[in-house]
Order: sequence, then C-alpha cells, then structure tokens
Amino acid sequence: MDSISDIVRRLAENAEAVCRRYLSNGRREGRYWLVGDIRNAPGRSLYVLLSAAGDSRAQVGKWTDAASGEHGDLLDIIAASCGHGAMRETLAEARRFLSLPLPTSFGSRVPRARKTPAGTPVAARRLWAAAKPVGDTLVAAYLGARGIGVAGSGGSLRYHPRCYYRASRDDAPGVRSAWQAMIAAVTDDQDNIVGVHRTWLDPAGGKAPVACPRRAMGHLLGHGVRFGRSDAVMAAGEGIETMLSLREALPSLPMIAGLSAAHLAAIRFPQPLRRLYVACDKDPAGAGALKTLVERGVHAGIEIVPLVPERGDFNDDLCALGRARFADRLGCLLRGEDTARFLVR
Repeated sequence: MDSISDIVRRLAENAEAVCRRYLSNGRREGRYWLVGDIRNAPGRSLYVLLSAAGDSRAQVGKWTDAASGEHGDLLDIIAASCGHGAMRETLAEARRFLSLPLPTSFGSRVPRARKTPAGTPVAARRLWAAAKPVGDTLVAAYLGARGIGVAGSGGSLRYHPRCYYRASRDDAPGVRSAWQAMIAAVTDDQDNIVGVHRTWLDPAGGKAPVACPRRAMGHLLGHGVRFGRSDAVMAAGEGIETMLSLREALPSLPMIAGLSAAHLAAIRFPQPLRRLYVACDKDPAGAGALKTLVERGVHAGIEIVPLVPERGDFNDDLCALGRARFADRLGCLLRGEDTARFLVR
C-alpha cells in the first residue's frame, strides 16, 4: 500500500464506492458514474468508468469531463472533493478510505457470481433478443405522439412488453418493477451490438412515471444508436428522439444518437466520415459537447457543422413547426450540396 500505483489500483477495484463517497451527487448508468464535474456538481458532463467488462482498452477509474475536456483518475477526484493542496493529503485520505469496509448498501456477504453480469454487452444482447419488432406497439404510439414515425429507425428500435426497472433512491416507495419499454441497440462501427438503451413507457402516454425513465447498459463510450450506415456525411446528437426528428426531414442521412452530452462528445469518428453535423441540445452540456467535437474534428480532418435548434431540441422544433416548416428550417442550416442530396420537404 506504500506506492501510488498500488493505491490507484485498489481505488479502481472499488471505483463505484469511491464515486458514491466523493461524487455523491451523481448516479450510476451502465458501466459509468455520471456527475456534473470533478467538484461533485449535479449533472451528467463528467463520466467515470466503473467496469471494463473484458475491454482491455478500458481503464477502470479513469474519468473525462465532456464540457471541459479534463480527464484523470480517482486520486484527482478525491483531491478535488476534499480540497487538497498537496499529494500527501490525497494519499492519506485514499489510505483512510481503503481501510474502511464497503458501504452497507453493498451487503455484508460476497454475492454469488451470475452467469451473465448485469450491464455487460452480453446482458444487453440478451435483452435485445428478448424484445420484439416495434410494429403497432406502445413504442410506435409514444413516437407518434412526438411527430415521429418508426420508419426512420431503420430497425434500431424494438419493443419490450415487460422490461425490468430497478428502483433508485429517488423513486417513490412501491414503484413498479416492470414497464413496457422502447429498446434501442447501441452498436460499434461494425454494427455489433455492444449495449442497449431503455426508455420505460407509460400506457397512459409519455415516459413511465419513474425517477429514471431512461437508462443504458453495456459498452457505451465511443458508440451510439445508429440510423443508417456510416458514410462521408453524417449527423450526431444526444437523444434518440432528437435524431429521429431529424430523420423525418433527412431520411437518408446516416445518424448516431450518443445518448448524452458526455457520450456525444466521445463518439468514435467512423473511418469514411468527412463532415459531421452535430445536433446539440440548447444547453451548456450541449455546447460543451459541440466544443469538444470541433476540437477533435480539427485533428481528424473532419468538418464539424453545428445544427442548433430554435427551442430546447429538434423534437421540440418538429412538434412546434410541423414537418414542412421544420424541413425548410433545416434546409437553411445544411451545406448546399447536402440540402439537395438529403433533404425531403
């Protein structure tokens, strides 16, 4: 326990416990802990990897802030949380933390290993396989109420009639443990399913009345929900509904939904990509993701073109303007050759 590398390794072995202690305003989503920043502000800009799940390239305990571009390890998080001015203070605090038992929420006994650990790509693929085509289901009704047809999803969405929901500390007592859900496939550049995104739905309309109606699982970093095959010109944005709204007017333009501002900023650029339209939400997190992508695009030789909605996001614009006026506005934002090639009024 004397060397810094030993301490870093031990902290990584208890990454979720570290985050619960020092980034208490965040929450776990899939393999990541999401919070506003390294100083524990509420939000979703900073993400900490909690489990590698067989990915040899992933480093548990590493974090990135999509808004600022900062990154580091769990020692940095402890130092910022405690306001340390010297490394010896941080190492002393880390040693004190590692000498404590795990939080009581983890239980006193070691859980039995499951055949398929929760949150892994294998578990995600099993959930995808258990889901059904969208067809005439609650998913189609949910999207239709937002002005979106299912044709634009290109098979990336499915319906689950009874998807398990794990209640969080913010849920009301007795919240239901299963709801109908929209399941979206998270894929890599080779179209392999590496995760899924779940949106729990209320039969009465809209999302289910739970604290966290959206959650993702699997390998998310760098990947997303894809609509169409990768090409030289593409679009990327945060939400599934945002990108499907754009597909209403740009049905042949390949798109990726990154699922959050942090993950949008970290998407891997497909090999043929030369121009990327970024549909960023109209908030600080969206602006931060756009800034990061512009910087990455400069180094990769990729033109980044912002698409900024008039309202909060492009689904808000679609619902307010209607499809024809929505398409007209998009035509003013695209490069001329892309307007002629992709826009359908």
